[in-house]
Amino acid sequence: MPQFEVVNFAPQFVWLVISFAILYFGIVQLTVPKIGRVIGEREQTMSGDIESAEAAKAEADRIEGDYAASVAAAREQAREALNAARGQATKALEQRLAAANEEVERKQGAAQAQLDAARTKALAEIETVAAEAAADIVERLTGARPDSGKAVEAVQSVALAAE
Repeated sequence: MPQFEVVNFAPQFVWLVISFAILYFGIVQLTVPKIGRVIGEREQTMSGDIESAEAAKAEADRIEGDYAASVAAAREQAREALNAARGQATKALEQRLAAANEEVERKQGAAQAQLDAARTKALAEIETVAAEAAADIVERLTGARPDSGKAVEAVQSVALAAE
């Protein structure tokens, strides 16, 4: 093989260096600037995307803060409306209870008056019945019926002594 002969080794080495130099400088001079431009453009695009992402994140954070504030305001407004409704319901219930209490007291007063009238009537009748019974007992024992006024006086004096 001729490429392994020592006589041909020097010229082959020269041509190798020349070919390598042409390819190296041709690639470096033509390709590296293009690659540098592409890398630079990508870097600018990525930094622009990062900046726009940061701006979008800041906007999203601002919107989230506004949303949280509006939700808090809506909750507070709902809480106030609920408290107002509770207050109105409590007032209405208190008014109804007061009216019901007045009605119950009125009915209780009327019932108490009826009870007092019935008690007074019953006591008056008891005194009359007791006086008649006492008069009947005295008539059976003595054979003579006492005066009804005296019988009533005797029953009242016993009732006063018992109290």
